[in-house]
Amino acid sequence: MRVVGGKEFTCEDRGVAIIIPARFGSTRFPGKSLAELRGVSGAPKSLLLRSWEAANRVDGVDEIWIATDDIRIRDAAEQFGARVVMTSSDCRNGTERCTEAVLAADIKSDLIVNFQGDAPLTPPLAVEALIQTMHDAPCVEVATTMVRCSPVAADCLRVDETAGRSRATTVVFDRNFDALYFSRSIIPFVPERMARPPVYLHVGVFGYRRDALMHYPGLEPSVFEETEGLEQLRFLDAGIPIRMIEVGTPPGGVWEVDCPSDLVSVEAALVERHLH
Repeated sequence: MRVVGGKEFTCEDRGVAIIIPARFGSTRFPGKSLAELRGVSGAPKSLLLRSWEAANRVDGVDEIWIATDDIRIRDAAEQFGARVVMTSSDCRNGTERCTEAVLAADIKSDLIVNFQGDAPLTPPLAVEALIQTMHDAPCVEVATTMVRCSPVAADCLRVDETAGRSRATTVVFDRNFDALYFSRSIIPFVPERMARPPVYLHVGVFGYRRDALMHYPGLEPSVFEETEGLEQLRFLDAGIPIRMIEVGTPPGGVWEVDCPSDLVSVEAALVERHLH
């Protein structure tokens, strides 16, 4: 038996589903799902296709879906053989889109993985570690991954922040590895006179128990979610812990495509990982 938001649910393990939320109307990069990236072979593939291929490299998954509200994305996804579920344009974020997708496609899996459609560098091993952690700890309702930044990487993030280029989300957590807060600023803040503690970069892949995911749309967005633009803060505001799982930094990093300038970094990482 599990308790989510004060309600009791029966604990069952009915498989794993990956859902890739994808929309066309990105504010900072309209149409980015269909933007093309080149890997080591030089052949162009859409960001959507590369994210789907990355999801397919994850072991232990029963089904993979692309969830979208746009027929252009649906048509592109079906052309390369993906399973697609149409969702409404009213979804405020990827978590809400995952909820709609589970209902619309009648997905029965108890563990739902939100695999970002703009994150083709998400390491399959990180997703497998997320799945394994939630299998081993059935009381964990929501989990996500992070990497520890090297001092050089942390300094690069600080330079970007100073220049007004917030490319990453960082996280602080408690002794049980449950998140305390996520921010687009570099946290924790450290005065110049103090030694700098590690900075942990959030890798935006989430695992949800089905019941926790179904509970999410009924929660009111918090002021912090709206200010930071980070959907996971709604869980924390509602008192639902998010377990953090530390994974190793893969070659080329784990950058997501947030704006057109990110394509260069992601393409360089694809080449470094020898991905076609």
